[in-house]
Amino acid sequence: MTARFTRRTTASRSRIAAIGAIAVAGTLILTGCGDQTDKGGDSGSSSTASAPLASKLPADIRKAGVIKVGSDIAYPPVEYMENGKAVGVDPDIADALGKQLGVKFEFQNGKFDNLIVGLQANRFNAIMSAMNDTKDRQDGIDSDTGKKAGSGVDFVDYFTAGTSILVQKGNPKGIQSLDDLCGKVVALQKGTTSEGIAKAQSTKCTKDGKKAIDLQTFDTDPEALLRLKQGASVADLNDFPVAAYNAKTASSGKDFEVVGEQIEAGPYGIAVSKENTQLRDAIQAAMAAIIKNGDYQKILEKWNVTQGAVTESKINGGS
Repeated sequence: MTARFTRRTTASRSRIAAIGAIAVAGTLILTGCGDQTDKGGDSGSSSTASAPLASKLPADIRKAGVIKVGSDIAYPPVEYMENGKAVGVDPDIADALGKQLGVKFEFQNGKFDNLIVGLQANRFNAIMSAMNDTKDRQDGIDSDTGKKAGSGVDFVDYFTAGTSILVQKGNPKGIQSLDDLCGKVVALQKGTTSEGIAKAQSTKCTKDGKKAIDLQTFDTDPEALLRLKQGASVADLNDFPVAAYNAKTASSGKDFEVVGEQIEAGPYGIAVSKENTQLRDAIQAAMAAIIKNGDYQKILEKWNVTQGAVTESKINGGS
């Protein structure tokens, strides 16, 4: 949801996993173009009584048996909707965490750039949406203005990824790097790390005496991909696993390809309110448990994203 690591400004995505062939029926456009309102899917559930780490949870969450998770569920393979249910890397990891904690992770769909606001308004308990753990997010700083915009959030890191450039199949415009985007139309999801990368590159373009990037931003990545498919833009920037998935699956691999090197690799984090340190620490303990017992590795193998694996779950490890 990028890649803004990428995918997201007051909320940002970016990713580095080397994703292989993921067989999913239908094209990306059909898979991802759902509305971004509060429909959602549930990850699995488990018995609180028998869960090894249930006692670490706050009492109210333990009693409710649910951790409500905000997510932009249109970012395959990290998270997307299938038959009315949230599926993908994040929901599978959430399911494994739920078994350790004895609760169900209940995914609620929303727009990426509204997720942190929703967390701080207590609409959900955590964010799990391929969100990059960045210092700005930790401190509540608006990346565009550099000014304080909120109380910030804490992150439990669980994956690593970087941003990639996605172009039309055959690369008709010869794009190989960010420098090649100067003076051209680039479509991407707003509020993402990718948007920040594109804006910084556009500034560099003008300093180098070239034209700025004509940046077009959209609420969802599938909207940006449609512009690219139609030839209305020369590139989309998003997290590497997502870019690779799009290149593999959209029109059976006939629409897009990934070019150039990954950009600014960093950690994905599960975001939690700074006031909810007990929940943060419980989730970190559960992450450590699934890394140790092998469940985490199995999930990454299932989705062909093992190169994004972490060996340790850190708190606020992003910079």
